[in-house]
Amino acid sequence: MSPDLQTRIRQCAHDAGFDLCGVAPVRDFAELRVFPTWIADGKHGDMKYLEARDVAGELKRASLARVAPWARSLVVCALNYNTRHPCSTDLHNEAASSGWISRYAWSRADYHDAVLRRLKQAEKGLRDLLEETGHWIPGTRQLRSYVDTGPLIERVYAKYAGIGWIGKNTCIINQQLGSWLFLGVILTSLDLAEHDITASLPAPDRCGTCTRCITACPTQAIVAPGELDARLCISYLTIEKRGEIPNQLRPAMGRHVFGCDICQDVCPWNRKAPVTTAHEFEPRPGLVNPDLDWLAEMQPEEFRETFRGSPVKRAKLSGLRRNAVVAMGNSGNKKFVPALNQLCEDPDPLVAEHARWALATLNVDMG
Repeated sequence: MSPDLQTRIRQCAHDAGFDLCGVAPVRDFAELRVFPTWIADGKHGDMKYLEARDVAGELKRASLARVAPWARSLVVCALNYNTRHPCSTDLHNEAASSGWISRYAWSRADYHDAVLRRLKQAEKGLRDLLEETGHWIPGTRQLRSYVDTGPLIERVYAKYAGIGWIGKNTCIINQQLGSWLFLGVILTSLDLAEHDITASLPAPDRCGTCTRCITACPTQAIVAPGELDARLCISYLTIEKRGEIPNQLRPAMGRHVFGCDICQDVCPWNRKAPVTTAHEFEPRPGLVNPDLDWLAEMQPEEFRETFRGSPVKRAKLSGLRRNAVVAMGNSGNKKFVPALNQLCEDPDPLVAEHARWALATLNVDMG
């Protein structure tokens, strides 16, 4: 494809509201080859959806060519969601009665919907462009859009599309925008890749010798540069993990109740990251440093109303309350003792068990 067509493809994405866009070929990249070992080692924890296999029994996310043999290239789009609000690393400066919800989950918009809406607009623009330039033959070409739902590892293709490099914390980092990026991809049956990937793409890795993300992780979930053990990750523990959180990991969770931004907050490339122009990512009232007692005592109707359309619903009410009582235990704030005494008798046994741990932790720490 000509450079002019590449430029016009990027313009389609920018017109749809994306900040970055690039094209990657469908290839057996080295980053994909480590995925089966990562799964075999169980580092994905309880995220069984990552184990999805094709009819031949091979992991779908390990090879896009097997599950979508018609795909020749991917248009990768990125949307900045950074807002002008505190970082998780500022939490120690806040009152010990508050918790932390990850930046991406503050807004009224579920990022899946926000990105997919733009992606569908970009897809239409791409189709129109390809028809105009004679590259699109109806009935013989395919386009398919995904936001976290496709059988692929988005960050790998984002790297080879030139969006950024994969940092030591496994996030895509762009030199100008940092790592506060949502990714969406459009699979296409056309070969749209402009560059030889051994030449100007992928983007150069600019992490250098920096290991701030590795050092800052409270649970040491980044077991090697670019390798995450999800079972230790606070985001996994507060969002994906069902049932009891392992006792030995609870103290390191601090006051995080949904997600964890520490490895991004300490990244030097995010120091001057620009603020998003997408107003829908501005936070809902009360979700930046929310009160822990409010979350721990939340009832089903309030949970549905407060988090309607929010990614926080993925944790479910039981999980969010469990996380809140763990955060109470880690707060060092004895004002929570009366509430925790009541929560020890909560009808939800998961909340009650973690409340007993939190109460014991407070008594030991404050005694």
